[in-house]
Amino acid sequence: MSNALTTSSTAIAVEDRAFIDRDMYPFEPRAFQTGSGTIRYVDVGRGRPILIAHGTPSWSFEWRNVIRALQHDHRVIAPDHLGFGLSDRTNEVARLTPEEHAKRLAALAASLDLRDAILIGHDFGGPIGLGALLSARERFSAMVLGNTWAWSLADRADVRRLSRIVASPLGKLLYLGLNASPRWIVPAAFGNRRLLTPTIHRHYTAPFPSWRSRLAPWKLGVELAGSASFYDTLWSRRGELATIPSAIVWGDADPTFREPELTRLSEALPQARISRLPGVGHFTAEEDPEAWVRAVRTVSQFAH
Repeated sequence: MSNALTTSSTAIAVEDRAFIDRDMYPFEPRAFQTGSGTIRYVDVGRGRPILIAHGTPSWSFEWRNVIRALQHDHRVIAPDHLGFGLSDRTNEVARLTPEEHAKRLAALAASLDLRDAILIGHDFGGPIGLGALLSARERFSAMVLGNTWAWSLADRADVRRLSRIVASPLGKLLYLGLNASPRWIVPAAFGNRRLLTPTIHRHYTAPFPSWRSRLAPWKLGVELAGSASFYDTLWSRRGELATIPSAIVWGDADPTFREPELTRLSEALPQARISRLPGVGHFTAEEDPEAWVRAVRTVSQFAH
């Protein structure tokens, strides 16, 4: 992939999409203009809307099989967060925090005038999506979360250590110089690595061809233990979430989000129907997309 990037102010547009396998990802993303740059998003199908909030270092490609399955009877909207996938890059790292991503996601939902929507949130898409949901509660009627969290992780020594490493000169070299997040961390997070074929893996590494294009996954790595006030605010409002028809899809072989996180999330959402996926790692939409499809259809029935 060439480093074909066009810079306007602080926004950097991704021009080269030659890496995309159109059989795997046949969608033509639409554009949503924000003050920080253009957000690209998939918008397909008709019916009740579903808004997907992805994590890091992901983009809407991860959700391609879920989108395809649900677009027959739902309208599926899957944006790429700023700095990810086909959305613009920015040199302003302050615009790449979970809270800022949540604000842009809420703005997209408002621009599309979503009503009766189902939120999907995975990894960082959990707090990002919940931030958007809580800022516009009237737009959402159900949610499906997976391998995620909604509270500060600063009390976990391993998370604090990881965020310090990512923020260090060594971490910058690994994330920004060597593209470590999609290159090495993604394969390590799979339960069955055979499912991450070279072609699929390319769709995770290729959107980040250069140092400056990798700021977004680097920043979220730092904010895993950071953004405490944003996470604390979400957690303080968990009572509002407990009234929403919900489901949890959980890969049991996730090396980062494990039993304690599932327990805490399920206790906050006692109404949630839980689907545990033995042997499935962090990227559940890659390893078992049908689990997400079933969960969405279940909450869709109970949310009416």
